[in-house]
Amino acid sequence: MRILTRYMLRAHLGPFLFALSVLTSIVFINTIARRIEDLAGKGLGTWVIIEVGLLSLPHVIALTLPMAVLVAVLYAFSQMAADNEITALKASGVNLLRLMVPVLAAGVLLFGAMVYFNDRILPETNHRLKNLLADIARKSPTLQLREQVINEIRSENYRSRYYLRAAHIDPGTNRMRDVVIYDLSVPSEPRTVYADSGHLTFSEDQTNLLMILYDGWINQVDEKNRENFQRVYFREQLMQLTGVNTVLEREQSSEYRSDREMSLAQLQATIDTARTKLDSLRLQAASLGRAAVAMALGGPAGQAPGVEDRFPPPSAAYAVNVGDFPDRYSEELNNPPPDDGSTSDYVAERSASELAAFQNRARTLQRRINEFSVEWHKKWAIPFACIVFVLIGAPLAVRFPRGGAGMVILFSVIVFGIYYISLIGGEALGDAGTIRPFVGPWLPNIAFLGLAAWGLSRIGRETSTTRGGGFDDFVHTTKEFLTRPFRRRRTATAGAGAD
Repeated sequence: MRILTRYMLRAHLGPFLFALSVLTSIVFINTIARRIEDLAGKGLGTWVIIEVGLLSLPHVIALTLPMAVLVAVLYAFSQMAADNEITALKASGVNLLRLMVPVLAAGVLLFGAMVYFNDRILPETNHRLKNLLADIARKSPTLQLREQVINEIRSENYRSRYYLRAAHIDPGTNRMRDVVIYDLSVPSEPRTVYADSGHLTFSEDQTNLLMILYDGWINQVDEKNRENFQRVYFREQLMQLTGVNTVLEREQSSEYRSDREMSLAQLQATIDTARTKLDSLRLQAASLGRAAVAMALGGPAGQAPGVEDRFPPPSAAYAVNVGDFPDRYSEELNNPPPDDGSTSDYVAERSASELAAFQNRARTLQRRINEFSVEWHKKWAIPFACIVFVLIGAPLAVRFPRGGAGMVILFSVIVFGIYYISLIGGEALGDAGTIRPFVGPWLPNIAFLGLAAWGLSRIGRETSTTRGGGFDDFVHTTKEFLTRPFRRRRTATAGAGAD
């Protein structure tokens, strides 16, 4: 049996590594393509681009590793069935479920490794990636000036704003011809600079843009007093556009972490804290309700201790509100409305307002609990898919052995699509509180486990040999499965008519 165990593991290792590399490459390229807009035109160094890619890779692997498990199981078992190895093992008295034991053990090991990966490595890389992208977003774009176009140039703090137009720009020498610069850094004193030619360069620290302009003039207008207009001519003028940064500055990492940047312990601590706040909020709301009832039943004086602290008499509340504006409401302050002794309407309005505020805070806390609870379960549910895909992949592959690579791809796409669509939809419903937080992440696993149990119960039957199992057989089996309820209904109807 040791030989068979080693053979099964070797048969799965190659397809697993190949599928993992291909799937990771496809998803990784798609992830980087979506970030090109944030990275392009920033003048970033090669190592910064590489760092963004490396920090994006763990998130991709967390998704593609369970997918690679399914592809490997489908391919290995279908090849063994197509080569009659499954038939030979059955003839030798080997239970097909025994063949799955080493593969299932490997799936359990991958499950444990992925849980550790999702708990320790993935949150840290997501946190570092978020901070890096924030630093990149603060970086001013590289000056890729275009001819005959008004190019906007902003400083890093967005306080300095310049617009530059040049009739001709030589990329090799950074020489410009027929230059116009609109300086709007000081809105009250806009300046317009005209020059016959100029030269573009950067300061030594690469933070300031330097322009040496030749043969031109500067127009400056005082917006407060438009009669003050100045025009200054020059033969050579040095303009320094400060804060036009082309060097990525790495600021101190933000301590705030979203749910996908937390470990299991941090998620649980956040959930416990939010639940404690929610319980305290419910106690406050209950106290408010009791105080409102006591105030309404006890009269203006309020016969319950501490009630008037929460619900002061309407006349007193009116005096406080009007007293905030003594100059504007002097007459109302000196002549407050009479207190007729009825406080029911006032108590009702005041309690309704406070209860609405409590309700909004409770909804926010409950939403936070739901989101972090869903993420906590996802860190377990997605790795558990490694085990589920082993259990569902083997029966499918043995049932349709002659499908080849096309069948492997077809089944993989179907299972992946159903699994991740259900996972995303369940996550959204769990965040909104429509379903329990654990249902969304675990529902795809539970559904596929049921299908796997049905397939494993039939894996040893003779129908799962190479006498069938091609694509036509798959279509026929699917058609039979879908039309079975209608055939039963027609049979029952025909029997009733005969009676």
